[in-house]
Amino acid sequence: MDLAYLRAHPQHLPTFLTHQRIRETPVSGGVCTARRLTLDDGTSLFAKSWPSDPAPDGMFAAEAAGLAWLRAAGAVPVPEVIAALPDLLALEWVSPGTPSRPAAAAFGRSLALTHRAGADAFGAPWPGWIGPLPLDNTPDTDSWGTWFGTRRLLPYLRLSADRGSLHADDIAAVEEIIKSIEGYGESEPPARIHGDLWPGNLLWGADGRAWLVDPAAHGGHRETDLATLALFGGVPHLDTVLGAYREEWPLADGWRERVPLHQLHLLLVHTAAFGSGYRVAVRSAADAVLRT
Repeated sequence: MDLAYLRAHPQHLPTFLTHQRIRETPVSGGVCTARRLTLDDGTSLFAKSWPSDPAPDGMFAAEAAGLAWLRAAGAVPVPEVIAALPDLLALEWVSPGTPSRPAAAAFGRSLALTHRAGADAFGAPWPGWIGPLPLDNTPDTDSWGTWFGTRRLLPYLRLSADRGSLHADDIAAVEEIIKSIEGYGESEPPARIHGDLWPGNLLWGADGRAWLVDPAAHGGHRETDLATLALFGGVPHLDTVLGAYREEWPLADGWRERVPLHQLHLLLVHTAAFGSGYRVAVRSAADAVLRT
């Protein structure tokens, strides 16, 4: 199997893998099982599958749709989708490299352009996933604050509460934010955002560019992507990324104070999916929002 054949017949990829006709090398893949595939013509691909069959319904279709949508903006590099099957996703291989300030500056400018490509509404036309959890992408043209509170905070607050990942006062703090969210958010038209842009989903390539991977792409607020880049230790050269972004597309006044609000969604996803180890981070973000 070479790349031309695979493009024409992506449905045959699982059969070739089953019969060991393609060389496979395990690589890191987060919640999924990931492999580097080497085809007969020497082409490498990145392939991911769910650890057990079948994969959650629509998970890989959502990722493929998000990758194609971000790639269509023609700004930040995004791997090409080669094969999108219910239980397997194969993408263009990106050789990893080292973070650099020139790459960070180029990424900041390109991210602004990707965001400027916009969206028809908050949400997306496809059902979403974020990590191992469903993501409500029901399109909505209401204000960003109402949409963010209803579609991005409340579902994961409820799931975190059901799983015992948060204390009662943590839950009350986030509920207070949701009730008064219109007072915190800066309203903007929907931007074309990655939606899960923590540092691990920015791949620094050997080609000297930073690539977007593993999206939960949708129409959202551009400040959300910028805020999540600062989570979990922060992306390398974050100051350079933000500086270049703001030169390309300035942010509204008060954006720094809104960082914890935008981070709260992804932190709640973590308490919902992975448990109470992220409870303190949720509470710290909520307290910072309530102080503004």
